[in-house]
Amino acid sequence: MSPAATDEGETGDGDAYARLLALLDAHGARYRVLDHEPEGRTEVVSGHRGHPVAHAAKCLVVMVKTGKRTKRYFLAVVPGDARVDLNGLKVLADGTYASFATPERAEELSGSASGTILPFSFHPSLELIVDPGLLEHPEIFFNAARLDRSLALNTQDYAEHLRRTGARIQPIAVQQPDGAGRPAQPS
Repeated sequence: MSPAATDEGETGDGDAYARLLALLDAHGARYRVLDHEPEGRTEVVSGHRGHPVAHAAKCLVVMVKTGKRTKRYFLAVVPGDARVDLNGLKVLADGTYASFATPERAEELSGSASGTILPFSFHPSLELIVDPGLLEHPEIFFNAARLDRSLALNTQDYAEHLRRTGARIQPIAVQQPDGAGRPAQPS
């Protein structure tokens, strides 16, 4: 059903890719593998994959301080045409401060490089939270722990994974204004 799970591809993590495919196959998830030019920016890679940007899963690791010496990390997954509402996520986590995690910490927790972060958490210290707007389309699209390969995943199957794992589905996205001038964010 899928290419060799041990193939690391363009700056990807073969372990994260293999783990993802094993998880999806174990649960009978419906997905398609899409090979394309190496790209991590949501707006650009959506064009390579041939779908509206809103159907992309933009995956960002966010750090929320919950006390003087305590913090929580969230894998925030929002539609590709939106941005993460850091203040809203801070409130949901009962925190005092929220920011994007450093690239090093994000890669450590997610198991893949920036621009290839999966909408799945395999780390116990990374809490998955998904904006419901992402679940409005028949399929979601995301880089599969590689810059040159993506998956188109059946949204019902992704929603079932969220229910099975106890992931939170909460509004955490702010729509970006239409038009140019906004910076591209990794997916």
